[in-house]
Amino acid sequence: MKSTFKNPVLIKELKLRFRSFKSFAGILFYLLVLSVFVFGFIFISTNFTGNGFINPEQSVLLFGMLTYVQLALILFITPGLTAGAISTEREKQTLNILLTSSQSSFQIIFGKMSSSIIFLLLLLIAGLPLYSLVFLFGGISPGQLLIIFAFLIVTMLAIASIGVMFSTLIRKTILSMISTYGAMLFLTGITAFFFVIGISTMGNSSLPNHDPAPFSHFWAMINPIALMLTLITPEMSDSLFEITKIHFPVWAGYLIFYMAITIICLLISVKKLRVNMRKKK
Repeated sequence: MKSTFKNPVLIKELKLRFRSFKSFAGILFYLLVLSVFVFGFIFISTNFTGNGFINPEQSVLLFGMLTYVQLALILFITPGLTAGAISTEREKQTLNILLTSSQSSFQIIFGKMSSSIIFLLLLLIAGLPLYSLVFLFGGISPGQLLIIFAFLIVTMLAIASIGVMFSTLIRKTILSMISTYGAMLFLTGITAFFFVIGISTMGNSSLPNHDPAPFSHFWAMINPIALMLTLITPEMSDSLFEITKIHFPVWAGYLIFYMAITIICLLISVKKLRVNMRKKK
């Protein structure tokens, strides 16, 4: 375990990433986007209400906007950081040298993915001062903020593992990136579409004795947007239970599914990293 966290691949990737101006420019852009939403919302709210303050209901709305902006940035940034982790080494013809080192396949995959995860965690931590402004207006508890951040990290890990897996399986970085963004499109947009289709085929879902809809509940459980909506407004979780008649917590299904995705993608990446070296000529 000690060698896993202190392997040369991770140290090299961290040095290269945090010595680059692009990393700090990315953090600056990230904070600028959050700042525009926060201070823009505060300015518009105080001017439209005319009383110069924000009530708790508006604070909850601001918290929801920040959460979805954070989720959107994670969905957009993570594939770009991880989809070229292995394929870039292959294109630069340095992968064979890396594979002949004393590092195991897991250490190489872990080091490549961990450097991106640490950078993304830095983004989340850097945005905490802006999030703390919400507590000035009330309506949000610290525990709710911690839960949101926990599920953002779970989402981040799953996306990073998907990106590393495609980077290992696909030789070209551009194709790996397209595949990773395609997976993100499926998890966010296609699952929402399937949920709407499933609800629309149920007929009159307002009737108290309509049949359960397990597939619709499943599509809602694995959708990051739906999960954040239920975490921000718990009433939406009760409404989902009334529609699908499935009383399995959305957060539990999301956690199980995305942790399973993370483990499976990492196992595939580790197994396929040296597959060409084991072929007999």
